[in-house]
Amino acid sequence: MLAQKADSLEAQIAETPAYPVARPAHAKTRHRGVIASFAALVLLPLAAAVFYLFAVAEDQYASTAGFTVRSQESSGANELLGGLASFAGNTTASDSDILYEFIQSQEMAEAVNARVDLRAHYSQYWPTDWAFSIWPDATLEELVWFWHRVVRISYDSGSGLTEVRVTAFDRDTARAVSRAIVDESQIRINALNEQARADAMRYAEADLMEAVERLKLARQELTRFRTRTRIVDPEADIQGRMGVMNNLQQQLAEALIEYDLLAGTVSPGDVRLKQGQQQIEVIRDRINIERQTFASSNTDTGGVGEDYPSLISEFERLTVDREFAEETYRAALTALEVARDDAARQSRYLATYITPTLAEEAEYPRRYVLSALAGLFLLLGWSIGVLIYYSIRDRS
Repeated sequence: MLAQKADSLEAQIAETPAYPVARPAHAKTRHRGVIASFAALVLLPLAAAVFYLFAVAEDQYASTAGFTVRSQESSGANELLGGLASFAGNTTASDSDILYEFIQSQEMAEAVNARVDLRAHYSQYWPTDWAFSIWPDATLEELVWFWHRVVRISYDSGSGLTEVRVTAFDRDTARAVSRAIVDESQIRINALNEQARADAMRYAEADLMEAVERLKLARQELTRFRTRTRIVDPEADIQGRMGVMNNLQQQLAEALIEYDLLAGTVSPGDVRLKQGQQQIEVIRDRINIERQTFASSNTDTGGVGEDYPSLISEFERLTVDREFAEETYRAALTALEVARDDAARQSRYLATYITPTLAEEAEYPRRYVLSALAGLFLLLGWSIGVLIYYSIRDRS
């Protein structure tokens, strides 16, 4: 049985066609091209970069400074309002935001360059160390571009903390540039303070001048009223006239009583009755005249040319205007005093939580990191190029 199966298997093998054996693999022209491209595009540039970083590039020292903008005002309410403003979408730039942009500006580069000659320091190794140096005849715009390379800013908008790292070819220059940045930032914060104080004082003084003019106008109107009516206080004047009226009413009552007593004891044609009657009529006429002066504009009757209700209404309006002007004046004067007190102290200041450091060893350039990154990007670029080449070759 086994012999039959073996014979059948040998017969099948004999009937199967025989194929030629594959030749040994060997490199072709395209393979040599890929290897040559790897050597030319990856190994040689990487070797050049490593040689430059370790043999040509100069050591650089770093100096770090950290600061934030603080306020002497109570921070509890400000923090609460700041939290609410974050939900409402506050768009007002803070002092720290302004300072962050100022450090990267051309004005800061010019100010630091006036203290530390940046061109002279960063061009001392030109053109040997061309990658980390600037050319001596660089323009201001080119200096600002290089400024962004040597000054790195880390800013946390939530806490307002700002950290600046400066690199230079020697440790003293790095710390000098870092100190100059802190000093110029303090000067800018002081300038913002001065502007805020000047605005507050100007607004307070303008409000005070307006309140003074309003008070002067109110008093002038009250003076014109008194000059026109020859009445200092209508209420006091009317009280005096009411006293006269009461006196006349009392005299009239006494005259009537005397007349009635006299009429009961003398004859009707007595002269004293006639005199008593004349006295009564005179008192009644005077009472009528006094009553007319309260609501009459006729000066012939003893009035002031205007009725008393109108005079009292006008006097009360002028008095209210004067009192309001006086209250406004006192409020403006208080606001001016508050603004002057606020201007007498520095409401914002730069709090440095990391003073500019002095490095002991050179940390830059980071040669190993840069070499690894250079090799990685060169390898990625070469791989993409090879894939593109084979893709085009397969399609063609």
